[in-house]
Amino acid sequence: MVRNILVVDDSQVDRSRLEKLMADAGYQVSSASNGAQALEAVKRSKPDLILMDVNMPEMDGFAATRGLRGDPATKDIPVVLVTAKDQKADKAWGQMLGAKGYITKPYTDDQVLSVVRGL
Repeated sequence: MVRNILVVDDSQVDRSRLEKLMADAGYQVSSASNGAQALEAVKRSKPDLILMDVNMPEMDGFAATRGLRGDPATKDIPVVLVTAKDQKADKAWGQMLGAKGYITKPYTDDQVLSVVRGL
């Protein structure tokens, strides 16, 4: 059961929106502003789910997801990519990396909640 969610996005506006949405829905929320910070935050917060942007500085969401999958301690944490990248190739790459969902921006609150609750 998902209780603790890590929100990863370099956009303060997008990150805050997802944090508020998840908190209002009753989830514990922590956040990071890029993939490298996400890999560190996972060790501290032990999330049940990660909502991950793709386009971020330092380490993008694809690289961070690959890093999570390569670590025995984090390989089973579901990642849902939340991104403006809506090409078929991007979605396919996300699936190949093991993402459990793919939400394209702009999204509705219901879309995000539906994916999260479906995991």
